[in-house]
Amino acid sequence: MKSPRILHTLAPGAPFPPVSQALDEPNGLLAVGGDLSPQRLLEAYRRGIFPWYSEGQPILWWSPDPRLVLFPSELRISRSLRKAINKGMFRITVDQAFPEVISACAGPREGEPGTWITSPMREAYLQLHRLGWARSVEAWHEGRLVGGLYG
Repeated sequence: MKSPRILHTLAPGAPFPPVSQALDEPNGLLAVGGDLSPQRLLEAYRRGIFPWYSEGQPILWWSPDPRLVLFPSELRISRSLRKAINKGMFRITVDQAFPEVISACAGPREGEPGTWITSPMREAYLQLHRLGWARSVEAWHEGRLVGGLYG
């Protein structure tokens, strides 16, 4: 019989438990607590762990199995997107509007009350960006930011 897994509580400065100890349900929940310091976030990402929690919750750390991995050589671009790209409708930049991208990503989607990108999360990623560890890609149309991603 498989022994039950427990949810680990992170004390300040404590290391993450092995990702093999993440819960099966909910898939990948590994630990609760800790902080969003650059050191903690960098340690987490190096180990395939990321924070994901909502306003009013403690910091939850996840490492689900399986993880999504995008391989650029296998990326399929739809015909409509390819047409838009070929028309030159968008200008793509890198690291030109990191704060704006993360703010736009943090906005709730239509019909949803909130987002997981809380103010402390935004501040943590802005700090990572200032330290050179986080990047953004921006899509512009007629001088207006219309899309982007960060990480």
